[in-house]
Amino acid sequence: MKKYFTLIILSIFTASLYAGDVARKGTTGAEQLLIPVGARGLATGGAFVANLTGLESVYYNPAGLDVLPGTEAMFSYMNYIADINVSYFGASTSLGDFGSIALTIKTFDFGDIPITTADFPDGDGRTYSPSFLTFGLTYSKLLTDRISIGTSFKLISESIQNTSANGFAIDFGVQYRFDQQLSIGVALMNIGPNMQYSGPELQQRTNVSGSNPGSPTGSFEIVSEGFQIPSYFQLSMSYEYNINEQNNLILGSAFIANNSLEDKFNFGLEYGFMKTFFLRGGYNLSVGSEFKNSIYGFTAGAGIAYDLGGDFGLVFDYAFREVKEFPSSNHMFTVKFRFE
Repeated sequence: MKKYFTLIILSIFTASLYAGDVARKGTTGAEQLLIPVGARGLATGGAFVANLTGLESVYYNPAGLDVLPGTEAMFSYMNYIADINVSYFGASTSLGDFGSIALTIKTFDFGDIPITTADFPDGDGRTYSPSFLTFGLTYSKLLTDRISIGTSFKLISESIQNTSANGFAIDFGVQYRFDQQLSIGVALMNIGPNMQYSGPELQQRTNVSGSNPGSPTGSFEIVSEGFQIPSYFQLSMSYEYNINEQNNLILGSAFIANNSLEDKFNFGLEYGFMKTFFLRGGYNLSVGSEFKNSIYGFTAGAGIAYDLGGDFGLVFDYAFREVKEFPSSNHMFTVKFRFE
């Protein structure tokens, strides 16, 4: 017990030293890692880091995966911004006393983008579509009836025509339950080395300076600058209040310390009726400038969990997120299948 609490304290201290550096805005890449998945987590504002369990917890805190043992499959689809669509698929299973593992993949659909050149600034009739992928492998273990841990290893791939960047990142999380109602969660996300773009599209041929007319041209390659991935630290608390046998309410909050953005506070709540029908809401706040820097604000959603019998369950969730700087907001749909 002392070891885990020591780890949590050290994580908080480390995050306080290196987080919230707004002067580094725009200096990180692989922003795809910051786009959430799972309608329940999005609808509650990303605040359920301490109590989210099962396959959906992989993005928010991998420690929650083994808290809900069994076999689960999940598909999530979101209308993001600027006509970008995000798809996510995951599958997990429990391996008994060993713990639980999960495999996930997140892909982006940017549509067809016209290719423009100096000679054809309005396009030359050709198109391209960037390819952004994130593959994840997660392991989680319920150590006691109160403590669970988890870690995720992620492979990151970004390509624009023949130019690409590849990297990897590691997530680590802990959940601690004081009792059936109160929980805390800690997670360190996207810890990994810098990424760098390279490829044939960065190579060019030109005349060699000082050579005679008619001499062969030389080739050179533009060396792109490496960039860090967006790491962050989360500290969360949740409280579940059982109103009666049919109604319950969960309140959650999370503090997010970023390495290249303002720190954030997320707040969320979920009302459940007979553990079948759910209503959710949340809000995101950024620290600084009177809490007005976040482009995301109010979140809301609903869900239905239906037991089909034979230890087989189906969950359908919807989430909405307000986007302040774009004309359209985010809409997400998630379907989960579960086998006990």
